Amino acid sequence: MDVSQEIEKSVRTLQEGKVLLYPTDTVWGIGCDATQDQTVQNIYRIKRRDISKAMIVLVESPERLSGLVEVPKVAWRLIYRAEKPLTIIYENPQGVAPNLCAKGRTLAIRLTKDHFCKTLIKAINKPLVSTSANRSGNRTPLSFDQIEPGLLDEIDYAVNLRRKKNAHYKGSSVVKFSPDGEVQVLRK
Repeated sequence: MDVSQEIEKSVRTLQEGKVLLYPTDTVWGIGCDATQDQTVQNIYRIKRRDISKAMIVLVESPERLSGLVEVPKVAWRLIYRAEKPLTIIYENPQGVAPNLCAKGRTLAIRLTKDHFCKTLIKAINKPLVSTSANRSGNRTPLSFDQIEPGLLDEIDYAVNLRRKKNAHYKGSSVVKFSPDGEVQVLRK
């Protein structure tokens, strides 16, 4: 399948306020336009995830990241030095669906290095929700073949790329900054 055709189909899906299943720099993700409150709600429903548990948002550029949150200098150093995908929890995000934010107005954001994701985000010109393609509490699938069949039935479009490949990373590292600037590692 042609990457440009898959980008086109994915963009159309997202612009129509629908849910997309797509490969990321970690595992397969379920996502939508991160500014669409109702579609974000649909993802919570599909995953059977408690609304109090926030989801990750992907961005493709430092400019988009800076447009959503205030990025501490130490975060930039971590982002550029990270050897594996890195998600950082930021405070007071702007321009995303309110139901994406955890209590305390925080949001987990990853500056993706994945070519497909970067191209897609640039094409929709919006941040992209990214949560693992599994029901809450179930095993995270490391390949397309491991995704629960029932979950696939609830997705509006599944990208037809990299379906035979296994994930390089089971998940991203997750860090948060305390108010005094100390880095808290939540997941290695």
